[in-house]
Amino acid sequence: MTRTVAVVEDEQPIADLIARTLEEHGFRVECYGAGEPFLTALQHRVPSLCVLDLGLPDIDGISLLKRIREIAAVPVVILSARQHPSDRIVGLELGADDFVIKPFDPREVVARVRSVLRRADAGPRPADQDVPVARFAGWRFDAGALALTAPDGSSVELGAAEARLVQTFLEAPQRVLSREFLLTKAGSEDSFDRSIDVRVSRLRKKLQGAGDGDRKPLIRTVYGAGYLLTCPVTWEAS
Repeated sequence: MTRTVAVVEDEQPIADLIARTLEEHGFRVECYGAGEPFLTALQHRVPSLCVLDLGLPDIDGISLLKRIREIAAVPVVILSARQHPSDRIVGLELGADDFVIKPFDPREVVARVRSVLRRADAGPRPADQDVPVARFAGWRFDAGALALTAPDGSSVELGAAEARLVQTFLEAPQRVLSREFLLTKAGSEDSFDRSIDVRVSRLRKKLQGAGDGDRKPLIRTVYGAGYLLTCPVTWEAS
């Protein structure tokens, strides 16, 4: 099946270069020179992945990423000339799956796209395929649907990367998991090691921001060692 990649980039030579290289590697490409046209198209069809430039003429890329997340859980690879770590951190906090800095080799973009799509296709997998639902501290996680439900019954939106991170913690509850282990198991191939701290922090806020109001963090930082899911987990059939 041919995958469709949306390229949201206002610099036409760069968009053409990315599109041409992706098409040479078997992808179908849709190009958008601004954010609003892409949001309009996203209402009707969701691409397999989006390559998103942060410096767009009509809307800031970070704001656009927020709006994309409100519409669809499409994987996003950010493309930007902004090299400050804060831009990268903000992008990861908002659920971007990868980050490529300009200037770049177009083959790197293809490699990143393929890597993100592989991780999205794999999704989180429970240790036992017959028990795809986990329950912990009143929460419910459906691995097949990537759905997280709070104790009060409200749904908590998860990106693909966040779902993999949840899965990793749930498969090893009440055990300290190193940052290096989480980087590997949760699907990050980024040498930017703070990326896992950002993802864990974002997930922890979601787990504290809904549910029964319990302020005790479900994910605890073990300084110098890693992170630990503090509660027991049970798996059951959906």
